[in-house]
Amino acid sequence: MIPTLIDKQDTFEIIRDKIAVILATESANQVALATTASKPNPADWKLRVFLERSNPFEEFLNYKEGDDVSPLVNVWYDNSNFDESASNVAKRQKATGVYNIDCYGFGLAEDVSGGGHKPGDKEASIVVHRAVRLVRNILMAAEYTYLDLRGIVWQRWTQSINILQPEIENQAVQQIVAARIAFRVIFNELSPQVATETLEQVFVDVKRAENGEILAEANYDYTV
Repeated sequence: MIPTLIDKQDTFEIIRDKIAVILATESANQVALATTASKPNPADWKLRVFLERSNPFEEFLNYKEGDDVSPLVNVWYDNSNFDESASNVAKRQKATGVYNIDCYGFGLAEDVSGGGHKPGDKEASIVVHRAVRLVRNILMAAEYTYLDLRGIVWQRWTQSINILQPEIENQAVQQIVAARIAFRVIFNELSPQVATETLEQVFVDVKRAENGEILAEANYDYTV
């Protein structure tokens, strides 16, 4: 029998949480940098990050004037495959995991001064493309080659990007466009050892708002 309590996260969970924390923290940092650079709309760099939500775009469905329409990002674990030839049967298994990072853009239709009309679906596409750009650039930045988890992460890579049309009860949701980033991570998965060995552990502290939104790890003053 296993003599110790299995009281830990597996690596696939740690990486999932770390991706969300990185995106939330770096998005807040980008807003601060855009503010310092006197960009016209620093909120263009804002992402609202969630974990393991089935339909986070519900945040947009009951839109009221003045609500936050920043793009939503939902990070969720998809699958892992294990490389037997690069693993051992006792302690360490080399795994390749895929995390889906779903981005949602919301567009408001409005009349343009001087005549004309700005369609909401086009605006939603532009917003979701911007979110994809931010997510990809953040996660593929050199600073995150190992997702701040050197020693257990071997490699990370953007595997694919696809545009989606979110649906509720088989009906397309108007003015919301989605994109899915399949993000591949190669990592070590560890298993319990005999009592004489110490299993290395890594934890990620995830701070959440009341609605489940992931909060940045640092505080940023956007007024400077």
